[in-house]
Amino acid sequence: MNFFEHQAKARKQSRWIIIAFIAVAVLIVLAVDLIVLALFSLQVPLSTGVGHISQPGVATVLDPQTWANNSDLLLGSSIATGGVIGLASLGKIVSLRSGGGKVARDMGAAIVTPDARDPLRRRLYNVVEEIALASGTPVPEVYVMENEPGINAFAAGYSPADAAVAVTQGTLEKLSRSELQGVIAHEFSHIFNGDMRINIRMMGVIFGITVLAIFGRKLLSSNRYRISSSRDNNAGAVVAIGLALVLIGYLGLFFARWMKSALSRQREYLADASSVQFTRDPSGIAGALKKIAAYNHSSYLNTDAEEVSHMLFGAGYRSFLFATHPPLPKRIERIERRFDPEEIASLAKKLQAQEHREHIQAEQAEREQANEKEGQRSGGFFSVDGLIENIGNPEIERILAAAVLAADIPGGLSSAARSLEWAPEVLFYCLLDDNPQIREQQMLAVLRYMGDISEGKLSHLLNANPPLAADQRLPLLEICFPALKRRPIAEIEKIMIMINHLVSFDHKVDSFEYLLSRLVKQYLTEAKNPSRSRLHGRKKLSGHPHELSTVISIVASHGQQMDGGAGLQLAQRAFKAGMSSVGINHTNLSFKDDWQQSLDKALNTLDQLRPKDKNEVVKALATTVADDKRIVTAEHEMLRVICSLIHVPLPLLQYVGKPS
Repeated sequence: MNFFEHQAKARKQSRWIIIAFIAVAVLIVLAVDLIVLALFSLQVPLSTGVGHISQPGVATVLDPQTWANNSDLLLGSSIATGGVIGLASLGKIVSLRSGGGKVARDMGAAIVTPDARDPLRRRLYNVVEEIALASGTPVPEVYVMENEPGINAFAAGYSPADAAVAVTQGTLEKLSRSELQGVIAHEFSHIFNGDMRINIRMMGVIFGITVLAIFGRKLLSSNRYRISSSRDNNAGAVVAIGLALVLIGYLGLFFARWMKSALSRQREYLADASSVQFTRDPSGIAGALKKIAAYNHSSYLNTDAEEVSHMLFGAGYRSFLFATHPPLPKRIERIERRFDPEEIASLAKKLQAQEHREHIQAEQAEREQANEKEGQRSGGFFSVDGLIENIGNPEIERILAAAVLAADIPGGLSSAARSLEWAPEVLFYCLLDDNPQIREQQMLAVLRYMGDISEGKLSHLLNANPPLAADQRLPLLEICFPALKRRPIAEIEKIMIMINHLVSFDHKVDSFEYLLSRLVKQYLTEAKNPSRSRLHGRKKLSGHPHELSTVISIVASHGQQMDGGAGLQLAQRAFKAGMSSVGINHTNLSFKDDWQQSLDKALNTLDQLRPKDKNEVVKALATTVADDKRIVTAEHEMLRVICSLIHVPLPLLQYVGKPS
């Protein structure tokens, strides 16, 4: 059967669906009419409910003359029931007109973009793109159902132009590339042959048929209290009506499943055959089906798959009647004539052994990682002496760590930071608050002070890039500086004023905001007047213990993540360790809420120390940070920026954002 014959068959199946839908709808209308007639034509008091209709009364309901005498009532009931079913079906179909992506998103799937970094998602997108290009169809949207460990997939949409292909996370993780290719080719067969349009219409039909059951359940749920209340004479009849609607709705669901089964099974065989014809590799789709069987029907979904069961690659749930998919052995036999069912048991043992090996390897890797972290805690890569030795002469490990850190920065932000036109907006981006209301005020301030072009660039960076990790902010700012200092002096002054505005909106300045504004101010000031900058002075540390105490107190306080007395004790211990490392016995740690001004004054003094005295300052800082054998983002940022502010180029620590 060629493409055009498939299309012709799809049109016939569409007509068959409409005819079957009308037939089932008529049956449901008649059933509702019967209930209405039983309740109203016999004039049974509502307080008794339908359960009290006598046997002669039932015979009267079945009498044709009774139906004729209540024709107006039955006509209204039929129109109302038919209208509900028809409008519900039509509404469902219309709601899906936005394309296959709507179906995928309703199933909780996440879109996969061409620039996905996850290798499994990149492989998926590449396979879909390859098959689309090879078949001459537009590349569909690609989705992953992240919370589904089973092996399954579906294609949805009205036409190839609005199609979407979705696979489960289990499909990505458990299938090889050739098996994934077989599954995607199977789904593309549904796209080529017009099956997707049938599937969408089937979803609408099923919803319309079952809408009475949904209404009946809500009616029962909303009348729980009324059931137990003897004062409400209508409770019995309302419950009876709700129960009758549920029964009628599930009768419709029975027919809907029958329709899906009759329609879906043969199309799955055809799609399997088309996949083999397209890929020229029977082992691909056969291997995927075998793995589903070996994993004990692992195609079942965790989410409710009733509505989309006829669209899936494999069965979405266990069904004892009217299964939407042929049995797995029969599907495999049609692909591989010599298939032996014993292969499934053998494959299951093989997969189980493989998972066991992977589990052991994962545990071993976890132990090695824990040992590596323990080594870092005990000194390891971050040692005070080693850090000082690397000032101005970073080791290759630190260069590699910097390369990894730079590579992890989102590509859009990294490119913008190196751009003369975009660097200021990257700077502003790093200062945007997490609170949406404050962030909106900041955006308006950029619009007023920097202009609509700058605000537009900032909006683009905000919408086009994922949130920036805390440990990426400082490296991104350092990447910005070469482009920033090439801006005209007037613009640099304007940028510095804008930074002050941005950090003041929440009426508090956190450590990063302070460090950023201070570092930018120094870098850009020295870029404007390079001849005025001095790398060191002639002062001695022995004459300024108070300034060192101020700086060490602030660093020790920001390095603790524990609140209350426990955190204060750890900070006090780190403070004493830092001060003792340079032979200075000073008063206890002192930390004030307005620490920024105190730190400014202290750093201005320490920046005028002799080189060897600055070495002592760095030693004290490093000892303070290393006291608890761990380093957090705030400490790392503060340590690097403080050293920069006193003109000491501190190398990158092996720590990259995560506490050791």
